[in-house]
Amino acid sequence: MNLFYFDSESSWIAAVCSLWRDRLHGKPGLKMCLPSGTTPSRIYADMSRSARAGLVSFAGARVFALDEFGELAANDPGRTRHTLQRQLLDAAGLPPSAFRFLDPDVPDTRQHCLDYDRDIGDGFDLTLLGIGLNGHLGMNEPGSAPDSPTRRTDLHDTTVESSARYFAHQNLPRWGLTVGLKALLASKEVWLLANGPAKAAIIQQTVRGVISPDNPASLLRTHPNCSVFVDSAAGGLLLA
Repeated sequence: MNLFYFDSESSWIAAVCSLWRDRLHGKPGLKMCLPSGTTPSRIYADMSRSARAGLVSFAGARVFALDEFGELAANDPGRTRHTLQRQLLDAAGLPPSAFRFLDPDVPDTRQHCLDYDRDIGDGFDLTLLGIGLNGHLGMNEPGSAPDSPTRRTDLHDTTVESSARYFAHQNLPRWGLTVGLKALLASKEVWLLANGPAKAAIIQQTVRGVISPDNPASLLRTHPNCSVFVDSAAGGLLLA
């Protein structure tokens, strides 16, 4: 696991975006798994500006959404699908046909998840991940098996509470669909992103603690090409 520590959030954003542009320049057909949420939002904003300025192109890329909330109206702006489109994909010019997303409203979610794994195929070229306060990756909560497939999962109470900031209502989802740890760990390259003081404790546990399914993010230490990008607040306990 490679650790990249930055003195400020702005330098953290700039470094991640610079490397991401390099990856897209080197492989325009990059197949990516992307999260939504607050952690990558400013990174997505910078990449959107880069695409509009002609500094990078998503025209040949493919994107898979990392997860999706259940129990929400199809047009709820808090859904991962809509958040990714709003934060990055529409502005970056990704062709609609190149965006795959999970749909919790289908009649057979089990088959839908099997089809999603089939479409992932030989794995992602690049996976970006945030980290939950309990170490979850996507909706792979503590206890998830390293070989878990794309599937329906129940959300821990802390995840439900944290999700409140994504919604303008109190109908918080308690389950969702998520790409499994098997596909995440099979990615050719994984970037774990964390900023802000709230993530300091779980980043310390992930980087320095025991490798265990009890902290799914710690399993990334077994990955041959995983990098952790933290700003000074998120990485503060690593320097103690």
